[in-house]
Amino acid sequence: MRQGEIWEMYFDPVKGSEQGGRGPAVIISGNLMNQYLNVVIVCPLTTKIKNYKGNLIIEPNAENGLEMKSEVLTFHIRSVVKDRLKSRLGEIPPKDVEFIKSTLDDILRY
Repeated sequence: MRQGEIWEMYFDPVKGSEQGGRGPAVIISGNLMNQYLNVVIVCPLTTKIKNYKGNLIIEPNAENGLEMKSEVLTFHIRSVVKDRLKSRLGEIPPKDVEFIKSTLDDILRY
């Protein structure tokens, strides 16, 4: 599991307005963490595009393995055990990972 990969995962159980169910998520944690810990940090994706400021919109292609246009829900970032990730769909380019990290920086800063 590497930074920038998109995996199908199971979010349940959840509470309140947390992203739930089953769906894709992009790994944003660094590769050193991904290699040595049993958890990864992910942002879920949704096909219900809201165009929230700072959220990356991903068009489906062969590299990312998505079937529909998706929005990265950066504000729903969470740490999950690797067992929740079921199958690798694809990956996004490093520039898109940097965009997500920039949005996280903005969220944490303001």
